[in-house]
Amino acid sequence: MTLPARHRHGHLLERAYPPIAAEFDEFFERMNRFLESAAPSWTEPMAWAPLADLSETDEAYKVECELPGIKREDIDVEFSGRELHVTGELKEREREGVLRRATRRTGRFEYRALLPTEVKAEDVHATLADGVLTVTVPKAQAAKPHHIEIEG
Repeated sequence: MTLPARHRHGHLLERAYPPIAAEFDEFFERMNRFLESAAPSWTEPMAWAPLADLSETDEAYKVECELPGIKREDIDVEFSGRELHVTGELKEREREGVLRRATRRTGRFEYRALLPTEVKAEDVHATLADGVLTVTVPKAQAAKPHHIEIEG
C-alpha cells in the first residue's frame, strides 16, 4: 500500500526539526515495505470511479464520464441487461525527476449504472471527445412516453 506523496520542499517539519523529518520518511518507507510483504492483497489498488452524469430524455439515457488523459483503447464499455459498465485504466506516465506531490488518480477505474427501463442494447453508442466519454443508450419503444388522446 503506497502512502500519498507529500510535498517536501520547505515543509515546516523539515525546517524546524530536520532529524525528525528524516525519521518520519524512514518510518513511512518501513511501513510501506511491511504492508507490501505482510498483506499483498491489501496493497492491490482499488478501482476508482470517474465523475459522471446520467441524464434522461424521452428517447434515450446519456452517461457522460470524465476521463481526461485516457486513450480510447484503454476504455472498455459493456452493456448487459439494463446495466452499463465502463472500465479501463489510466496508466501512469514516465516522469523525469522526483515527484513531489500527486493528486491525480491513476490505475484501474470503474463506473456502473443500472438503468430503470428496458433499452435497445444493440443501438448503444459511445464517443470520446475532449476527455469526456459519452454513452447514449436508446430507450426501448415501450419505455417511451406517448400522448394518448382523450375521446368523447
